[in-house]
Amino acid sequence: MLNIKKLFSPLGLIKDLKRKDHTPSFGALDIFKYIGPGLLVTVGFIDPGNWAANIGVGSGYGYTLLWIVTLSTIMLIVLQHNVAHLGIATGLCLSEAATIYIHPKVSKAILSFAVMASVATSLAEILGGAIALNMLFQIPIKIGAILITIFVIIMLLTNSYRKIEKWIIGFVSIIGLSFLYELYLVDVDWVKVGVSWVVPSFPKGSMLLLMSVLGAVVMPHNLFLHSEVIQSRQWNLKDEKVIKKQLKYEFADTLFSMIIGWAINSAMIILAAATFFKNSIKVDELQQAQKLLAPLLGSKATVVFGIALLFAGVASSITSGMAGGSIVSGMYGEPYDVKDNHSRIGIIISLLGALILIFFVGSPFKGLILSQVFLSVQLPFTIAIQIYLTSSKKVMGKYANGPYLITVLSVIAAIVTFLNIKLLVDFLTT
Repeated sequence: MLNIKKLFSPLGLIKDLKRKDHTPSFGALDIFKYIGPGLLVTVGFIDPGNWAANIGVGSGYGYTLLWIVTLSTIMLIVLQHNVAHLGIATGLCLSEAATIYIHPKVSKAILSFAVMASVATSLAEILGGAIALNMLFQIPIKIGAILITIFVIIMLLTNSYRKIEKWIIGFVSIIGLSFLYELYLVDVDWVKVGVSWVVPSFPKGSMLLLMSVLGAVVMPHNLFLHSEVIQSRQWNLKDEKVIKKQLKYEFADTLFSMIIGWAINSAMIILAAATFFKNSIKVDELQQAQKLLAPLLGSKATVVFGIALLFAGVASSITSGMAGGSIVSGMYGEPYDVKDNHSRIGIIISLLGALILIFFVGSPFKGLILSQVFLSVQLPFTIAIQIYLTSSKKVMGKYANGPYLITVLSVIAAIVTFLNIKLLVDFLTT
């Protein structure tokens, strides 16, 4: 029998669900039972780091860089579905599978780098929440960062996964509605928006922001997180029909959730372009963005902006902490379980490590941007182990990637690597 106590611990059911042959019934509305894991991932790429990157892109270059959000989201859909496929087919998260099937020296190096990426992610999330508290209540940034960190740790250590999932869905809804309200207030050139969504351009000096958007949308910690949390919906691994149903519903959840993320990220850039770029105002920090919105859109818009940023910071801090716990526990061949010391250590490293770094960050806005660039530099390594594992018949059996999918994933890896090299060249030549 399932341990009832585990109903009240984050992801506590996963260990039991991996072992039990419980077969679900699938009805016409069962897809709604599967909506959730994808939205947890979505929070990761509508986080404060995205806000900084998107507002910088929109205020500096107008609508012209919207295409990078479209490209990043397409890549994200493929990558997230593929890594969720790993979790469903094997019952292992990406970190566990890397520990088991990749040479220890290689896996430890890459996973340690991934832990660092989780810290960089948490830095952006906590910092964004602290900035929001400063906007709304004039709380100093460092005090706000401490408050956000304490709240998130309490949430992770005391709430069940299902409760957290519901909170996250609520946060995403509030953020989305906030930007719909903001867009309602501005005059948008939708023809230019439509063209910019699909036509690539590389304006001079835009590479750092392009990379920060890529790092903010396609985030390495989300690949680890998705392969773990997808197992909260998992039942009988021995029943092929059940696995196929899970893969079908998981893809619907991932596609739906990623499209929501694409829309919200696009809305950020469109809002910045229609307000700041249109008035030749370059935004260097999120507080500046809120203050500048007041004369352009009215005081209510600035309050909505601050509230949405606060929810984004809290929600994404929760998911980055979970990802850190998943990576560290996976390094010991264990699933995420907040009652386990390895998972707790991962959460603490991710959140407290980020909090310590915040005390050394000179410019909060620059800290947000650079954290996203760090994620984009780490991303090729995570994608590489993901492709290797999901393409291996030893790992995946009959569910291993076919030649077509391997090609698509390799192209994505090549694009990410190319953009990273271009960023390095820009740094060396400017």
